[in-house]
Amino acid sequence: MIGFRHPPMAQGHIDAEHRIAELGDLELESGEKILGYRQSYVTHGELNREKSNAVLVCISLTGNHHRLDFLIGPGRALDPAQYFIIAADPISNGLSTSPSNSAHQPGMRFPRFTIRDMVASQYRLLTRQFGISHLQTVIGASMGGMQALQWAVSHPLYPRTCVAMTPMAKTSAWSVMVTEAARSCLMADPAWNGDGFSAEPERGWRAYSGLMTALLSRTPLALAEFLPDCAETHIWFEKIHAQNRANGFDAHDYLYQSWAYEAHDVGATAGFGGDTAAALASIEARTLILAPPLDLFNPAEAARSAAAGIAGAQFVAIPSVQGHQAATSTKPDDAAFLNRVIGEFLAKT
Repeated sequence: MIGFRHPPMAQGHIDAEHRIAELGDLELESGEKILGYRQSYVTHGELNREKSNAVLVCISLTGNHHRLDFLIGPGRALDPAQYFIIAADPISNGLSTSPSNSAHQPGMRFPRFTIRDMVASQYRLLTRQFGISHLQTVIGASMGGMQALQWAVSHPLYPRTCVAMTPMAKTSAWSVMVTEAARSCLMADPAWNGDGFSAEPERGWRAYSGLMTALLSRTPLALAEFLPDCAETHIWFEKIHAQNRANGFDAHDYLYQSWAYEAHDVGATAGFGGDTAAALASIEARTLILAPPLDLFNPAEAARSAAAGIAGAQFVAIPSVQGHQAATSTKPDDAAFLNRVIGEFLAKT
């Protein structure tokens, strides 16, 4: 495995020891294998003697194990004094085995995978590395929330509770077009040769920043709150584009993660024959789903629909104009709301 580059620490990130689990060849749903799979993760807190206090944090598209750090800490929803928290980097985020760092299957030689394959890699981590047979909760936002719901379908007796922020049980047509547009931004760059990127697609990443970070991750009201005029808007765009590039996410990794993201449907889980409603109805974990009124990436209607399909699930609207960014620490009020609501939900376990 080629050495990976950890993104720079940012304000609010928790500086926990970064760990790698050697999990061997990972067989995928397709029958292909990721050779020599290495699972990246960090932990917070201590696993108790009964191994009954584990929490799995699932990570979003292009995200890493710092994605939900704003929920972790004393007095927050995920208190390390109470829980053993495992934040597991998903396949193809540049930290776990990915097209950008695989010695055996680099670049476009990497096999396609699914969100269920991400869950399978995490299950292997929990069972083989830690001997954990149950989770107190599985939690995530965006693609992390989609993994959380998939966990509750694939392993209905494993997580006692499931918390999914801005998720979809089945990727909407809108979200498919969003990821298609984002890939098109990257592939329009001269560095794309039809079978991979020959260099960093700088122009492509700039277009991606405009589409994904500036527009679809927020709402018009969110931008209006802090961008008073044209000049300030252009300055802000340059700032967020520079931050994106400092994180150094690889274009090949984005292609593969976005393909998994857009193809997702819990109904495609073995035994459900493509029936999304039946898969949701099979969930036994006590479930909390949260979404803002408007989300221009993962439509809020998808989150509401998922909650309606799960027996006893609780849906909570995040009172925010931030759109998809509502499930982040972008606004302190949103972070405080999520910590309070999720903390109260978990306290009832």
